[in-house]
Amino acid sequence: MDFSESRTWAEVDLNALAHNYRALTAMLSPGCRFLGVVKADAYGHGAVPVARRLEELGCGYLAVACLGEAAELRQAGISAPILILGRTPAEETERLLVLDLTQTVVDAESAGAFSAAARRAGGRLKVHLKADTGMTRLGWLCAGPLLEGAAEEMAAACALPGLEAEGIFTHFANADGDEAYTMLQFTRFLDLLEALEQRGVRFPLRHCAASAAALKYPCTHLDMVRPGIALYGHYPDPSCVGLDGPGLAPVMSLKTRVMSVKTVPAGTPVSYGCTRVLERESDLAVLAVGYADGLPRLASDRWQAALAGGRAPILGRVCMDMCMADVTGLDVRPGDEAEVFGRTLPAEELAALAGTISYEILCGVSRRVPRVYLARA
Repeated sequence: MDFSESRTWAEVDLNALAHNYRALTAMLSPGCRFLGVVKADAYGHGAVPVARRLEELGCGYLAVACLGEAAELRQAGISAPILILGRTPAEETERLLVLDLTQTVVDAESAGAFSAAARRAGGRLKVHLKADTGMTRLGWLCAGPLLEGAAEEMAAACALPGLEAEGIFTHFANADGDEAYTMLQFTRFLDLLEALEQRGVRFPLRHCAASAAALKYPCTHLDMVRPGIALYGHYPDPSCVGLDGPGLAPVMSLKTRVMSVKTVPAGTPVSYGCTRVLERESDLAVLAVGYADGLPRLASDRWQAALAGGRAPILGRVCMDMCMADVTGLDVRPGDEAEVFGRTLPAEELAALAGTISYEILCGVSRRVPRVYLARA
């Protein structure tokens, strides 16, 4: 594909990915494994190229949200262990076995169903048990008086034929914002591990630290960490930015091209709804990017594009496939490249403007936007 003619594209810097991986692994204790989270098409970066690069770097585990995402990686030749974080119907157990996948188990009922299905298929399914320590999502509730019952059920699940209980994990609800609650969850997890050990159950892999906890709380690293957003060069919260160490580099930049430039007289309304009326004669550039590509409509009249000659404010409402920017005083021509977000215009700033988080901005870059992979020798 000739990207000199592309209307809009996302540049994915695999060298930046490698930098982030090495920076994060340098923070880990010897023996602590690294699980790279590549769900949601690797947060919009492209699951297969990202997983392939992580595998080359020595990443010991990958994680996805569902069976379809895992199957895509296996079909592309990715051989690293893959953990499915979400729930999978027990009817798919044979496929899990054929693809050599690790399945999250969230309750006694699903544990029994997977056990029976694995036995019928003549295999042994590798599983990680999920503990709900305060996220109130998937997993065994194990807080306070529920601890012993959860430990009893989880120990029974580990003893079921057809299952190999390789790991146990939990997920922090507010590691980027509330240390007290994070430590409460971590304590609950440690208490659960102790209750299971009293029942003779130990796991090779105990994990609970996603990006925020991996950066902020080394005590939570245990046997494996699960960085997601940090792997792609973004801090989960501003409180993490000032931490000593990683110096993460954004991996994705969303780029577009100038479609046209024209001088428009004062008093002319711009875009749908005529919400913006020019106060002076202006040079307007039409950019080939809109909300169908990943530029939020909330960026209307509030965001900007970065061009070689400077920054150009977006005027009027963002359209589905285009938007308009004020390039008055800049030397801009049709075909010129513009950055929508990336190294110059951080995704975090666009997210704050749109009332969301960088995760959503990255995942929101649509499938129709081609990814261009950069990897310097």
